[in-house]
Amino acid sequence: MLHSLLLVLLIGAIAWGGATIGLASLFGVVLPYVAVVVFVAGVVWRMVYWAKSPVPFRIPTTGGQEASLDFIKQAKYDCPNTTWGVIQRMLLEVFCFRSLFRNTLGEVRVDDPVNKGPRTIYYSSKWLWFFALMFHYCFLLVFLRHFRFFMEPVPSCINFLESLDGIMQIGSPRFFWTGGLLLVALLFLLARRLFNQRLRYISLINDYFPLFLLLAIVGTGICLRYFDKTEIAQVKVFIMGLTHFSPVGTAGINALFFTHLTLVCVLLIYFPFSKLMHMPGVFFSPTRNLPNNSRAVRHVNPWNPPKQYFTYAEYEDTYRDAMADAGLPLEKQPEKAAE
Repeated sequence: MLHSLLLVLLIGAIAWGGATIGLASLFGVVLPYVAVVVFVAGVVWRMVYWAKSPVPFRIPTTGGQEASLDFIKQAKYDCPNTTWGVIQRMLLEVFCFRSLFRNTLGEVRVDDPVNKGPRTIYYSSKWLWFFALMFHYCFLLVFLRHFRFFMEPVPSCINFLESLDGIMQIGSPRFFWTGGLLLVALLFLLARRLFNQRLRYISLINDYFPLFLLLAIVGTGICLRYFDKTEIAQVKVFIMGLTHFSPVGTAGINALFFTHLTLVCVLLIYFPFSKLMHMPGVFFSPTRNLPNNSRAVRHVNPWNPPKQYFTYAEYEDTYRDAMADAGLPLEKQPEKAAE
C-alpha cells in the first residue's frame, strides 16, 4: 500500500516540478500522444488475444437452476441456455452488476450462543455493490462531461449532462455531484481493502496503485475546479490544439493542470496491462458469454486436433497372432489356427 501511494505521489511531484521549470510541453503534449497510442494499441492487442484464445470447456458461471425438465423452473437470468438469455444476462451484468448484487459474505462464528460452537453464517453484502455501481456510473458521467473540452460547439447532450449533474447549484462554480460521489466511492473501496483483514492479506501493489491513481486524478480535478482554479477557456484551446494535432503554447496554464493531465496519461498507459481491463474483458469471458447448454449441445474442444482413431478391430488385425500366442480372447481367430 505504501509503495503504491509513494509511487503516485512521486508521479505527481515529477509532473508538478517539470511543469514549473518549463517542461510543460513534455507533460502536456508528448506524454498525452504517447499515452493514447499505448492505450489504443494495448487494448486492441489484449482484445485480439482474448478473441483468438480457444475455449476448451463450456464453463459458464451458474447462479441458479439450469434448463432441465419442463416442470422445473429455470433461472433464466442467472443460468441461461440460449443466446438471447446470454445477452440478457450480459446486459444485467454490465449495467447493473447483477453478480455483485447477488454476492454473499460468509463468516465463521466461534462463540455462537445458540449452538455453543463454531457456526458458519452467510449474509448479504450490498454495500460493495452499491459503491461499485456508484463509482462506475459517476466515472462514466465525469468522462462524458470532459468531452466539452474536445468539441466546439459543445453537443447539447453534454450540456444536458452538466446541467443535470449540477442541478443543485451549490456555490460558484456550481458543484458537480458526480465528482464528490466519485471521491466517496473511491475512499470506500480503499477503506475496504485497508480494514478488511482477509482482503488486505491478499492485496498487492496492482490492487492499491489504481485506487491511489484514481484518487489523485479525482483530487487534482476537484482542486482545479474549486480551489487552485485555472482558466477554462485557455485549457480548452490547449486541448483542442492537441485534438487537431496542432499544439498551442502552454503559457498561462498552472502546473496543477499538467499534474492532473500526467496522472490521466499514466492511467491510460497502465490500463491495458492491469486488472482495469475487466471493462472490455467481461465480454470475452467464457464464464459470462457462453450459454449453459452442455446437456443439449456438444461443445468441441478447439485445442484438440483431428486424430486418426485406432479401432479395436484394427488393433486385433494388427496384433492377432501375438494375442493368440498369449492366449487372449479374440473375436476372430488367426488364419493358421482356423485351418
